[in-house]
Amino acid sequence: MALHEKDTIREDLEDDVYASTDLSVTLPKYKMPEHEHDPRHAFQVVHDELMLDGNARQNLATFCQTWVEPEVHTLMNECIDKNMIDKDEYPQSAELEGRCVHMLADLWNSPDAANTMGCSTTGSSEAAMLGGMALKWKWREKMKAAGKPTDKPNLICGPVQVCWHKFARYWDVELREIPMEGERLIMTPQEVVKRCDENTIGVVPTLGVTFTCQYEPVKAVNDALDQLQQDKGLDIPIHVDGASGGFLAPFVEPELEWDFRLPRVKSINTSGHKFGLAPLGVGWVIWRDKADLPDDLIFWVNYLGGNMPTFALNFSRPGGQIVAQYYNFLRLGKEGYRKIHQACYSTAHYLCDEIEKLGPFDIIYNGRGGIPAMSWSLKKGVEPGFNLFDLSDRIRSRGWQIAAYAMPPKREDLVIMRILVRHGVSRDLADLLVEDLKRCIAYFKKNPVVNRSNEEESGGFKGT
Repeated sequence: MALHEKDTIREDLEDDVYASTDLSVTLPKYKMPEHEHDPRHAFQVVHDELMLDGNARQNLATFCQTWVEPEVHTLMNECIDKNMIDKDEYPQSAELEGRCVHMLADLWNSPDAANTMGCSTTGSSEAAMLGGMALKWKWREKMKAAGKPTDKPNLICGPVQVCWHKFARYWDVELREIPMEGERLIMTPQEVVKRCDENTIGVVPTLGVTFTCQYEPVKAVNDALDQLQQDKGLDIPIHVDGASGGFLAPFVEPELEWDFRLPRVKSINTSGHKFGLAPLGVGWVIWRDKADLPDDLIFWVNYLGGNMPTFALNFSRPGGQIVAQYYNFLRLGKEGYRKIHQACYSTAHYLCDEIEKLGPFDIIYNGRGGIPAMSWSLKKGVEPGFNLFDLSDRIRSRGWQIAAYAMPPKREDLVIMRILVRHGVSRDLADLLVEDLKRCIAYFKKNPVVNRSNEEESGGFKGT
């Protein structure tokens, strides 16, 4: 086509995306448009809106993974159309899921890892609820066999994440949550035992408490329950919420007894997408023995091409995260996981030391005895010109998202900030964060915020 004939084909030329008819007007946001749009234009609209989200890598409030290797992106793309529930159609994906279950059972010292029971879930919350359901069903079987009523089950835990409150409400179980009191911010064996009775379906220690990131003392609780059985005949099982610690302790503290080495531990849940390093959307629950998962909770379906068991709250769900989890197991092995997590702990310790040097903060958790993280409060009586909510808001201007929140009932007076150090939080990023915190403190010194006293907002804290 000659250049002088260009006007005759102008309608067939592609406009610059921002000069297109579609993007020259505002597209509908709350009603589906009447007509279709060019895929390039629709993509650009959505892509531009996503720029307004925070940068996930700078989100130090989340426990979830925000960095994965390029190979994981490729595997996720290959699995975008695979439905994990359809094990007859995608048998190899199902095989990889089964391998992950046995690898985790072995990692957690199952006495019979090759024949254990477990499954993947959409996250640790679903996995926790499945573990809780199994506890309730087993307790109910025991009570019926003894001719006793089954209408008042209870579950004992420390300060827990909301999933356990959901479980208790949805499955009509009394949640006997051990409150934080004084400087005790996690469960203790003594507090557990005083709440136990014949209606207790189980005890749930958390390996990495959401609020403080500390490990609860699973072995000590196990031993206290052993003594309780000797004294009163109450045989109470343990489910460990290992959402974070389940993928940390085996690699960094292998000597720590918290898993199936303790006979009273019947099930464990964990998040693959936290320190398991998988993309968002996968959790795991493993039972010590087949007998610990009641047959009543397993459904058999034959309308997907084969007769297969299913035990989950969800049905259809993507398979990519499970495949990526298996890739991580092969790619990293125990050595790789250990290196990554030790690097996270090292950075957490460094951050803790540097933030303590800033002056106005009391360190609550210093990255030791729990997950790679740290938390702090304002020193009692200090008036630095800001409270922790102000600091959280100010640091966000540099892209950092650091949670500031009041603790649960009986310690609502204590306001803290918490940083999670995940894979991808390098020492250089930690240095940048410390410098930005220094700038924030200097800013508030010149421009103090007028609000109620910080002493009212935080009771202060002594010790780590």
